Amino acid sequence: ASEEAMKQAHQAVQAMGGAGYMNESPVSRIFRDAKLMEIGAGTSEIRRMLIGRELMELMK
Repeated sequence: ASEEAMKQAHQAVQAMGGAGYMNESPVSRIFRDAKLMEIGAGTSEIRRMLIGRELMELMK
């Protein structure tokens, strides 16, 4: 979910151009929040590794 939020926020910033990047813009706030959500949840690579490890344990 955090990856998709970041992807969509990035698209919104791109669509708004410079106005989407300014601190007063709601889009810039969403972009910053999405990045924090991505960081706070742990990196995607680590989450994938943990899921893979659990799946391997289930297959034993």
